[in-house]
Amino acid sequence: MPENSYFKTAAERDESFGRFLWNPETRQFLGRTGCSWFKITVFYIIFYACLAGFFAIMMAAFYQTLDTNHLPKYTPGGGGSILRNPAMGFRPLPRVENIESTLIWYKNGDNNDIKHWVDSLNEFIIPYEGNSEEISGQHMTICTEDSPPKEGEVCIFQDDWLDDKCKKSESWGYTRESPCIILKLNKMIQWTPDVYQSIEELPEEMPLSLKDVIQNRTIENKGKMPKMIWVSCEGENPADQEYIGPVKYFPWQGFPSYYFPYMHTPGYLPPIVAVQFDRPTSNVLINIECRAWAKNIVHDRQKRLGLVHFELLKD
Repeated sequence: MPENSYFKTAAERDESFGRFLWNPETRQFLGRTGCSWFKITVFYIIFYACLAGFFAIMMAAFYQTLDTNHLPKYTPGGGGSILRNPAMGFRPLPRVENIESTLIWYKNGDNNDIKHWVDSLNEFIIPYEGNSEEISGQHMTICTEDSPPKEGEVCIFQDDWLDDKCKKSESWGYTRESPCIILKLNKMIQWTPDVYQSIEELPEEMPLSLKDVIQNRTIENKGKMPKMIWVSCEGENPADQEYIGPVKYFPWQGFPSYYFPYMHTPGYLPPIVAVQFDRPTSNVLINIECRAWAKNIVHDRQKRLGLVHFELLKD
């Protein structure tokens, strides 16, 4: 008897569910008549159309406040704003699976292992190749300290200014035991460097090797210090400084000030510094820190302001 009751209950449940799907007496599908389904469909069509229209109006109003062709409404403010302190980046970047890493690690003489680093730099340098033509109607010109860019112009930076092993034809030194990395400052609209004007202004913490370079450049420039954002790359620790070996910079040991400020001008390419490490010690992890130097550049290791850190390991 209990078993029969169970099957009877199950049968009744199936019949009830079937009647819910389609009730032939009331001609209802899923509890609604055709007229009811039509009304609710029309309601939701109108509801979502109004919702989409409201979103479109808000987006249109938002884009009216932006100037996507020139400068945004807000630019870096004063005081202690993090936007007043430029950060520095480097290339080549690690492989995708290690994207958060800062380790440049390759096996010397292994072309397959070297290929990633060389290809990364080759891809990065493409915009700098043959950029002497007009781009987007903005004239590109070769600049100097005495001939800075005019309004609407951008300064050319050419890849053939790089020298020694820091160029595509030399595989960026990775096949010659002298790997190169490329440094650049992040773009900051309307940021202008406050460069050092005399030897006396150089900070005490600036490396002595860089001070010697600046002094020599000043003598070569007839006593006038070049207007540069200077760059230095050193091992972070005494052991790293021993293993890093000689360091060369191309085309200059810094970024000329006439490339700044960045004004969102079409065709603008930020200046770069290629750093060549000549025969760093093999099979040793070398911690390297590169810093940019100007009066209004703050160095903060925690926030990575004004400097960049990476490791170099050559097997």
